[in-house]
Amino acid sequence: MLTDHVTHHPLDLTAPPNSSTQAGPSQDGRDTAGRPPKVKAPVRSDPGTILLHWTLVIAIFVSLLTGLRLSSDAEGAWFSKLFEPILPQGEIWTWHYVSAVFVLGLIFAYAAYMSLARLKRRVSSKKIVVLTLPASNKLRIAAVNVIAYWILFAAVITLSVTGVLLYMGYGGIWVTVHFTAAVVVLAYIGAHVVLHYCYGGLGQLLRLFRPQTLRRFPGMARHPLTIAAALGAVIIAAAVLLDFGTRSDLVVAQADELPALDGKLDDALWQSAEPVFVRTQQGSNLDGTGESTVEVRAVQVGDKIAFGFRWEDPTRSLKRHPLVKTAEGWRMLNNRADISDETAFYEDKFSVAFSTNDVFGGGGATHMGPKPLGDKPAALHGRGLHYTTDGSLVDVWQWKASRGGMLGKVDDMWFGAPVEPNEAQLAGKGRYSAGYSSDDGKAFYIYNYIGDPETHYHGTVGVRRLPIDYVKTAALMGNIDLSVEASEDQGAQWWMFEDESVPYSEEKDAEIPVGTVLPGVLIQGEYSGNRADLEGGSQWQDGYWTLEVIRDMDTGNEKDLAMKDGLFMWLSVFDHNQTRHTRHSRPVRLTFD
Repeated sequence: MLTDHVTHHPLDLTAPPNSSTQAGPSQDGRDTAGRPPKVKAPVRSDPGTILLHWTLVIAIFVSLLTGLRLSSDAEGAWFSKLFEPILPQGEIWTWHYVSAVFVLGLIFAYAAYMSLARLKRRVSSKKIVVLTLPASNKLRIAAVNVIAYWILFAAVITLSVTGVLLYMGYGGIWVTVHFTAAVVVLAYIGAHVVLHYCYGGLGQLLRLFRPQTLRRFPGMARHPLTIAAALGAVIIAAAVLLDFGTRSDLVVAQADELPALDGKLDDALWQSAEPVFVRTQQGSNLDGTGESTVEVRAVQVGDKIAFGFRWEDPTRSLKRHPLVKTAEGWRMLNNRADISDETAFYEDKFSVAFSTNDVFGGGGATHMGPKPLGDKPAALHGRGLHYTTDGSLVDVWQWKASRGGMLGKVDDMWFGAPVEPNEAQLAGKGRYSAGYSSDDGKAFYIYNYIGDPETHYHGTVGVRRLPIDYVKTAALMGNIDLSVEASEDQGAQWWMFEDESVPYSEEKDAEIPVGTVLPGVLIQGEYSGNRADLEGGSQWQDGYWTLEVIRDMDTGNEKDLAMKDGLFMWLSVFDHNQTRHTRHSRPVRLTFD
């Protein structure tokens, strides 16, 4: 990218008018000295510039394309979606992080090479003075290109700094700054090509395919490319070592008695457990920041393990797709339920994922894009799918506030190899989840609505069960505020038990007035099988959820991972949304005393 635009003269200002004494060409095409006209040799670049330039170009393009794919996943994204046809799909996270580290190392290598090879004149800010002088157009273009170089330097530095911040878990404004810097680099690429073409035409662009020996200058290092490449390698190695050397370990303490599952971390055993704090970000809601810091503690008691989690969430959200009676019939409140991407009328959730490897993207199980599996259906929301490709398993625990979370249940689930789709999924009428599924067994929740196949959930819906006493049901729900940012009352029940309800009938429906709000969740039966391996207790207070979970150290279930040294953990916070959870890049490693 940093090719030389200028001659070896200090300034090539506009030439003086032709003098009558100057030699000129004769009518037969020869000059006055009788020599044939000179053929201008094509411009060339030294091998070090060519190698570093194209290596950096490849790394930047990989970083930009994978970054745009990640950006396109954001709620309300539009600019990055313009590039959808050329954006990669699949396990994007590793490619993005690795390419970013290579860009960092190559930037240092390129800067070192220009210094060691005495090529710093290419980007010398002194050239900008040409813009104030009566210089030739070529020199003006060269000066403008120097300005563009320095804009690129500033953008790359901004990308590097904000990228590190995002990697460490700082989101919010830094996401916007990071994206803006990436757009600047993208714009620079187009401007860079245009400026070089305007300077010297196609030949100027082709110089990066025409090597020539690097000319020697006084003070030049003997082997500038070798030294620069070594420096870049050191920078890359240092970045990787610094990352792995500073990751958090969650030390599992030992205790004699299990905690009371009351959603409080005031038991004595929790005080003996050293907490780890994990910054998660780029989620939906959370007061518009998308950020939530999670505190984690762990204790082993014999053949059991207990985890304590506490995370920021400004609202106590239990309204998972409530039903409202209108003059036309029952409506299920939602904004994107038909594509499984609800961000308004939903419950709070919390997810923990365990893996035996620390591959980016949650153990390599997160695959981005509308259709990352070419031979399988796309996700309804077009954002990607969870599955593994190496035969590994990710053990997933998911706490769902209104679907048993407040009743002491945590859903036991997993990510694994993609399953075969059924007919409805192949036809695009059912949600295909690839390698994301629940353990064998049964949960005790179902949904109290039946979507119309034509209108999905945007029109009226069918209702499975109605309350025996709608007034009593409304009282159990507490203060009914349908604002999506409203907190539900402590003790509010936004689900309906089987013994509080009866199957739908027109007669019973006629007793219920228009405007009545009903829960969208039904609790029936019991959890059973391996899906019931987890017991929990939760409570929301003063902007924080607290969750305690107990499980066997080793359940013996093939879809569960045994708790042991070296297991890696990822945490996700859902603030009344279905799939747009927070995320973090660096897993926490479990360590047992």
